[in-house]
Amino acid sequence: MSEPKDPSRPGARPSASPAPAATASAAGTSQCIQDLVAEFERLPGIGRRTAERLAYHVLRAPAEEALRLARAISEVKKNVRHCKICFNITEGEICAICEDPGRDPATICVVEQPKDLWAIEGSGSYRGRYHVLLGAFAPLEGVTPSDLTIDALLSRLKEGGVTEVILAMNPNFEGDGTALFLKEKLKAFPAVRITRIARGIPSGSHIEHAARNIVSDALEGRREMQ
Repeated sequence: MSEPKDPSRPGARPSASPAPAATASAAGTSQCIQDLVAEFERLPGIGRRTAERLAYHVLRAPAEEALRLARAISEVKKNVRHCKICFNITEGEICAICEDPGRDPATICVVEQPKDLWAIEGSGSYRGRYHVLLGAFAPLEGVTPSDLTIDALLSRLKEGGVTEVILAMNPNFEGDGTALFLKEKLKAFPAVRITRIARGIPSGSHIEHAARNIVSDALEGRREMQ
């Protein structure tokens, strides 16, 4: 049986570079820190350098401050759920908006995510109710209409009393596709007016990043879907 090649010998194949985590561990970095960096790096928009800064911030912070963060994450996972009516985020069975008797039950604004709902609420220009789809139709990412809360929306309309559905999906490829799919589904309710938010929100952007006045203009300028 041949001996393993010594990397120092001529013609020996150079060994592969060690993985970043292994290199850091060899430099004396705690495995706990490496694990924390890896978890931060999994968050959206967080690269390796930012993950490292966050991890070392947690390390330097007073114990109570770091534990408050841990408790807040734990409480969110234990207590926060989706409203059983509109799928907004809530700590109870029904969210505060659905329970508010001052909201107009005849108008439902359909959004992709709770963060879009919060952006519209921040504009102060809408007093109806909502329905959160929890996503958008994205076949390339494996998201189909059955993955969304469309059936629950249709059930709400079957109960009656709704006169307008505002389709407030993001003005991008996925949002437009979802709006067109919903428009076809909502043809089963001819008495319901179907509108789409105006293009005051730039095409390809996201509602959550829009300024309050832009969101307000888009809602006020909504139009019938053709």
